[in-house]
Amino acid sequence: MTPGAVAGGTTVVSDEVVEKIAVAAAKSVPGVTELGGDVARFFNAVLDRVGLDQVGDARRGCSAHVTDGAAVVNLVIVIDAGRPVPQVTDGVRAAVTQAVEAYGLRVDEVNIRVDDVALGDPATPPA
Repeated sequence: MTPGAVAGGTTVVSDEVVEKIAVAAAKSVPGVTELGGDVARFFNAVLDRVGLDQVGDARRGCSAHVTDGAAVVNLVIVIDAGRPVPQVTDGVRAAVTQAVEAYGLRVDEVNIRVDDVALGDPATPPA
């Protein structure tokens, strides 16, 4: 090999990596309270109570599929009451796209489902 030459090969970024990146980006957007649907949030509350509060956090509320260097991301979010849905979802799309593209992928879609609205302080689930 000549000096300065770079060996060939392929790089694959897994769906799970994109999910972690997307979740972190979505959580950083003002107005996003949490991610995941009702069932996921219920099970997370149970895990929190038994001391397993980090289990499943990295990918909760997100699925991604990467094909040929392009990603499709699906998110389920909860937003703060009083926040305009288009403003929050536009912010989430922009943040997720920027974060994923920083890893060298193209983002074809960021699909968002607003599953709930948080009214004030989150209530502690009854024991």
